Amino acid sequence: MAFNRKGSSPAAIEARLRLMRKLQAAELSGVPVPLEDGDFRPDQQPVVRKTRTTSPFGVLLVTVTCFKFMLFGCYHSTDFEVHRNWLAITSSLPFRKWYYEATSEWTLDYPPLFAWMEWCLSLFARFFDRAMLDLDNLNYASPRTVFFQRLSVVALDAVYIYAVREGYRILTQRSISAKIRTLYTPSFIFAGLMLWNVGLLMVDHIHFQYNGFLLGLVQLAVMRILERRYFAAAFWFSLAVNMKHIFLYMAPAFGIFLLRQCCWPELSLRGFNLRNFLVLGGIFGAITTVSLGPFAVLGQLPQVMSRLFPFQRGLTHAYWAPNVWALYNGVDKILTIVGPKLGLTDRNASVGALTGGLVGGQEHSVLPSISPGTADSFWGSTGR
Repeated sequence: MAFNRKGSSPAAIEARLRLMRKLQAAELSGVPVPLEDGDFRPDQQPVVRKTRTTSPFGVLLVTVTCFKFMLFGCYHSTDFEVHRNWLAITSSLPFRKWYYEATSEWTLDYPPLFAWMEWCLSLFARFFDRAMLDLDNLNYASPRTVFFQRLSVVALDAVYIYAVREGYRILTQRSISAKIRTLYTPSFIFAGLMLWNVGLLMVDHIHFQYNGFLLGLVQLAVMRILERRYFAAAFWFSLAVNMKHIFLYMAPAFGIFLLRQCCWPELSLRGFNLRNFLVLGGIFGAITTVSLGPFAVLGQLPQVMSRLFPFQRGLTHAYWAPNVWALYNGVDKILTIVGPKLGLTDRNASVGALTGGLVGGQEHSVLPSISPGTADSFWGSTGR
């Protein structure tokens, strides 16, 4: 007779022996012996109680999400009005007019894929306050509008959270020892630093932007590279570039790496994988076609490009470009102030606004103004 191997305590062994003696006596006498409450029953499985453990990642996620809601009442910058206006543009006008609309000074200057995301958000915005979708309601910020736009940032952070969760999972799988306390594990430190990123909390949930969502796309590309899923990495990075074109500066690094790993692993002419090359190109081409294709059909690509790359905003728009042009503009500013005192320049020379966020003609006051062609010729050395 086979017994369950579970339960090897002295009491369990004694119960088994007692049951065996009773069964043997019953077989000899032919009279069945009833089982008592203390007897061991082979069909009775021991109850294993699972101890519920709280996920460290879950604790970080809940706490940071609650903190985000606490920031709803903070001040918001002009970017709040920028995105409110984009909600109004995409919901009130057909897409062929999106990149021509100029009622507000904050014109649509993100790629079409991001504009379509704004259109999706506008479908929900009307249930909170339809007035926010009026193109003429400039600087409109009712309490319901503020609540909706703040909520949209928290909701879209789901992409960023998913990317961090993937990194947490990968680091947990690669953990060297399980004896390290939770607070000191690489996965927990990574999740804590990423979810409680002070810079993102300030810029997205106070100042107001969607950087967490966009950086989540890039981070997903990085995580897929760590898993050697290079085609998935190409997909996520292509999506990120078509959501915000500022990621183009990362494209050479991503592109060369993916080509090296997928198409040219041995750096030989015979080892070039044409199929993988076509797949990578197809992934980027498909996403770019979905984003820009409708505007290309309408012949509006030049207009879209002029909005995405407005040189008239200046060489160092809003101090975003820490390169040689920032030094050039700085020297122009100094000469504008110091030059008249030294008799080097005219006292009536105006101070140029070379770091404004608005599209418009901006000229240097003292130094020669830089044309787009001149800037392009120095692209490689200046980081533009």
